[in-house]
Amino acid sequence: MTALPARLPTPVDPPQLFRSPAFAQGMIAPAGRTLYVGGQNGIDRDGELLEGIVDQTQQALRNLLAVLAAAGAGPEHVVKLNVYLAAGYDPAEGYAATRSIWGDHRTAVTVVAVSPARPGVLVEIDAVAALPED
Repeated sequence: MTALPARLPTPVDPPQLFRSPAFAQGMIAPAGRTLYVGGQNGIDRDGELLEGIVDQTQQALRNLLAVLAAAGAGPEHVVKLNVYLAAGYDPAEGYAATRSIWGDHRTAVTVVAVSPARPGVLVEIDAVAALPED
């Protein structure tokens, strides 16, 4: 018996809205298991907080990818990202840092300016992913 192809989340981009190359206006998640990834920040494997918005954003995404991989998923399975950015930082600077780590995987995204929960933490990213069927 041939296995059915894995169903991936599908972007929803109504024609009357701007189509961003970086994110989708909405995502349809296929039925199945869902992974909720807790907030990941710029802390590396040794517990050290990296310096600057670029390095912290890249590390937060590496951490997020590690959680996804541990659950058998990748960025293509993510239906929603929430990015909590320290107030006063330009989201474009953090976004520019994402392409080398995250690639071109468009998903629904919300970016919120916040007061850091811990001194020096400039970004935190959480995610919701539709896990591939077994």
